[in-house]
Amino acid sequence: MNFVLSNHAQAEMQRRGISLTLVSEVVNNPQQIVPERSGRKAYQSQVDLASGKIYLLRVIVEDNVNPIVVVTVYITSKIRKYWRES
Repeated sequence: MNFVLSNHAQAEMQRRGISLTLVSEVVNNPQQIVPERSGRKAYQSQVDLASGKIYLLRVIVEDNVNPIVVVTVYITSKIRKYWRES
């Protein structure tokens, strides 16, 4: 899927050490897509960052445009807070 990174998303990826490869994997194959504020969506997947601990990578996007826009990206250990059970 084609996407562009906002300036904010680029800065946050650099600050948080999140690779473009990882973001691309989640955008193209998210484990979940959940609604967020302002019509945005969180594309999210649980990932192992080589530490043996599972984290949640959340990619907040505006997907009502083409290409979609990645607004921000972050990793959290609070999986239960954001994960939606079906």
